[in-house]
Amino acid sequence: MSQRILTAVIGNELDVVGARQRARQIAALCGFGVQDQVRIATAVSELARNVYNYAGSGKIHFAIDGSTAPQVFSIRIEDRGPGIAQLDRILAGQYQSQTGMGLGILGARRLMDRFEIHSVPGKGTEITLQKLFPREAPLLTGPRIGALSGSLQALPSDITLAEVQQQNHELLATLAELKTRQDELLQLTRELEDTNRGVVALYAELDEKADHLRRADQMKSRFLSNMSHEFRTPLSSIRALSKLLIDRVDGELSVEQEKQVMFILQSAVGLNDLVNDLLDLAKIEAGKVDVHASTFNVADLFSALRGMLRPLLVSESLSLTFIDPDPALEMHSDEGKLSQILRNFISNALKFTEAGAIVVSATPLPAQGAIRFAVADTGLGISAEDQQLIFEEFSQVENHLQRRVKGTGLGLPLCRNLATLLGGKVAVESTPGTGSVFSVTLPVRHDARASDDPIPAPSGQAGSDDRIAVLVVEDNASIRLLYQKFLADTEFRPVFARSVHEAVELWEQERPAAVLLDILLHGENSWHWLAELKNDPLRRHVPVIIATEVEDQRKGLALGADAYYIKPLLRPQLLAGLRGLIPQDGRTTIQESQQALSRRMATQPGN
Repeated sequence: MSQRILTAVIGNELDVVGARQRARQIAALCGFGVQDQVRIATAVSELARNVYNYAGSGKIHFAIDGSTAPQVFSIRIEDRGPGIAQLDRILAGQYQSQTGMGLGILGARRLMDRFEIHSVPGKGTEITLQKLFPREAPLLTGPRIGALSGSLQALPSDITLAEVQQQNHELLATLAELKTRQDELLQLTRELEDTNRGVVALYAELDEKADHLRRADQMKSRFLSNMSHEFRTPLSSIRALSKLLIDRVDGELSVEQEKQVMFILQSAVGLNDLVNDLLDLAKIEAGKVDVHASTFNVADLFSALRGMLRPLLVSESLSLTFIDPDPALEMHSDEGKLSQILRNFISNALKFTEAGAIVVSATPLPAQGAIRFAVADTGLGISAEDQQLIFEEFSQVENHLQRRVKGTGLGLPLCRNLATLLGGKVAVESTPGTGSVFSVTLPVRHDARASDDPIPAPSGQAGSDDRIAVLVVEDNASIRLLYQKFLADTEFRPVFARSVHEAVELWEQERPAAVLLDILLHGENSWHWLAELKNDPLRRHVPVIIATEVEDQRKGLALGADAYYIKPLLRPQLLAGLRGLIPQDGRTTIQESQQALSRRMATQPGN
């Protein structure tokens, strides 16, 4: 709850000056810097003068909201005067008066983080000002606030003279600071000019080198992908001639000759495998591999693999088992490329498993709309530090079977690239001496658009989706995925931002109808952005739902949040909150306000 510090009465000119001094004193004791002290004191002074001029008397209540840092300094100014008849025009900056009415209100709103005003003609006006504590300010608890109230100094008898002297000091300090900043700006400008010249030269050099690298990479990929026939023809000839010699078509061979020919044949087979893998990788990099998606039965795929790979078993101590999936399990993807991934997994398992079992399985993942294919073995296993190494090209882990079963080091990188091409991913779980589980998780239905860009952008694009945009400001990838699932098949379209900076950039582009906001974002907090949002007359109507681990609901609601939840946020809570806070005509209202905001930004200097 709000913790009161002091209540001041406004009844004459001296009370207006006293309110200004009280505001500055309390701000200083709360830990605000000199600049913020002046802003707070000026805002209070302007509004207190309005109370005296137009209502005759009123009160000012100083309080602190929030139990976690940063806390909120709240100032409530109330009177029982005639009220403000043309408040909307004043707040819009369209009202002009010979007495200057409205200028104090607009100035106070700009100086504070949050500004709320309620006025009823004939019944009076109530204004709430709020300023977030600076980051370095101490956390004020009940006893400390009591001590703060007791430490407030009595106002001097010559209050007007003291205030004039104080304002002179502030003016001199401000002028000195402006002079210092002007000198620093001039120095910084000179340094930036020098740096810019160096950066321009560096960019030119980098562009030239990047262009060379780009051309070299394109030439490499084009060379490899176009040399299929030229590489494979001589290898096929070597293998064919070696088999002719071994079959004694042209006569007998001595034992030594047969051994040498066998070496030639084995080398040709190994080189052929290397060439095939290289060409496949090069074609994927060059974008020359097309995905031929079709609907197929997973049980039929396992049956074909079982018949193809069972002949490779050469030891009675090793078994290859396919766990039969649901006969009705189907998927829409490239069956040939999935088969190639599983053949590589099973082939590696056969190479590096001396005894035990190899088990192939398929597990549907309905929540993800995917199927996980796994090949588990009881082989050598792979240490944790080597589990990423094996997916790098030409990388192999040394073991006692390596000499007997040499490989190219390209099979697993190829599996990873093929899985990415199909919109999925590969993974490995392994314990040395126990065995390994290689898996690939693929969507049940292949999305050709998703495979072009398998890594989703953090914000996403609206495209032709005309659902109501909800800006989700959340830095945790798993939570973003959860919200995406929550809003799937609803009238709401999530637009993701991982930071306040991204949220600001996306606002103009997406024009959200609501905001789902986390408070702690990669070491920063979003309290200030919430206050800024709710203090903007063109954006304040957009409802903000806070979902966070910070337990300070009082502060969140004081800064203008429309709902406050402690994680985890459940789907019914989220949907009920959005549907309750966004009016039926919300999209029209929001678009009109955002268009007005765009016009205002376009008229600002520098735009």
